[in-house]
Amino acid sequence: MKKNKFTLSDEEYALFRDSVRGVKPLRQDKALHRIKPKVKKRPVERLLQEQMDASFYFSDEFQPLLSEDSPIRYVRPDANSYEVKKLRRGDYSPELFLDLHGLTQLEAKQELGALIAACRREHIHCACIMHGYGTYVLKQQTPLWLAQHPDVVAFHQAPKEFGGNAAILVLIAQETTEEPSLF
Repeated sequence: MKKNKFTLSDEEYALFRDSVRGVKPLRQDKALHRIKPKVKKRPVERLLQEQMDASFYFSDEFQPLLSEDSPIRYVRPDANSYEVKKLRRGDYSPELFLDLHGLTQLEAKQELGALIAACRREHIHCACIMHGYGTYVLKQQTPLWLAQHPDVVAFHQAPKEFGGNAAILVLIAQETTEEPSLF
């Protein structure tokens, strides 16, 4: 049995009825208030534009100077050359993986652009690109494309656990937000 906490005595109930005598009830106006739909933070168009902007850097004509010996490696001139050694040893563990198997060159360029844009957007420093062997077209072109992109700090042939010579580990530059120094 539920007890009602707030019970009115007969006296209090009569007092209330006397005080509200003659009051007319409010009439409901039934006004409907429309709620605006939430705006997506990152519309699809913006993500596609980021992908297209990132793939803009990949040219088939430009041939960057990469060492001919195996394994394939590259470090941006303004970056620390020790980063390549850390990639080779497996000190970096990739957080994103991109599989290029079965893609055309154009599709592969777009996917590389999307990967780099996603790494920058999600603050991911290391990614793995699996190009495979196939006809060796993507195996040859992928390092050439990556060396052209300004956000690629370094890359190296992946260690065995991440695909060996059928994959590349890539370091992506992150935006640094440095606070101004007071001194």
